[in-house]
Amino acid sequence: MDLRGWFTALDPVAQALAAGLFTWSLTALGAAAVFLARDLSQRALNTALGFTAGVMMAASFWSLLAPSIALAEEMGMVPWVPAVVGFVAGGAFLRLSDHLLPHLHLFRPLADAEGISTTWRKSVLLVLAITLHNIPEGLAVGVAFGAVAAGYEGATLASAIALAIGIGLQNFPEGTAVAVPLRREGLSRFKSWWYGQLSAAVEPLAAVAGAAAVVLMRPVLPYALAFAAGAMIFVVVEEVVPESQAGGHADSATLGAMVGFAVMMTLDVALG
Repeated sequence: MDLRGWFTALDPVAQALAAGLFTWSLTALGAAAVFLARDLSQRALNTALGFTAGVMMAASFWSLLAPSIALAEEMGMVPWVPAVVGFVAGGAFLRLSDHLLPHLHLFRPLADAEGISTTWRKSVLLVLAITLHNIPEGLAVGVAFGAVAAGYEGATLASAIALAIGIGLQNFPEGTAVAVPLRREGLSRFKSWWYGQLSAAVEPLAAVAGAAAVVLMRPVLPYALAFAAGAMIFVVVEEVVPESQAGGHADSATLGAMVGFAVMMTLDVALG
């Protein structure tokens, strides 16, 4: 059996797990840049974060919100209600998590740490910030595969795979953008890589949770898709875009975002 046949033979939760492991592995691969060079230019890091923002914005609409509206209509619901309710709920969930979980955004001093006050090291707070960022990405992948299992016309295996590929592609530069600042903080190359890849370890778990929830409770699917979109947009606006614009290379970051959006849109439309 070839790889494609093996993958399609899996149940949806197992497919979501495999996709989550794929996105995690690309984060680890991107973080491995610290073994090749001690540092990267600020322009390169800003461009990488801009690319991440572009992919996430495109995925939020093309892979999550648009299918949410279409599926709600197919299920006899008022089309815009699940999209709005789920979108707002996703943003509210990330806002609450952001308020409670101690974390520190990239390129910020330790004094700017957010969440509950703690004495944790700066490296741990940085990793927690990216881990929080990766939860909605894993959920989005899981919900996409769960939607295929639900059997709705607007949800296809190709579109779910396209989303996983897009998330994986933006995870590669994201892994670099996490590991390099840790290396700058004085961590060893191995520890910088370890913490960089660890930030995405939550993605397979979130993917499984998202797929299982949709498979077990099919009526929540339009809400779940929009929830993942709202959580991703919150992360983009609150974290990724401001970080990509820091450091004096806003034009490069903006170009990266345009490229990322175009890549994800192409993947979703061409494959989905």
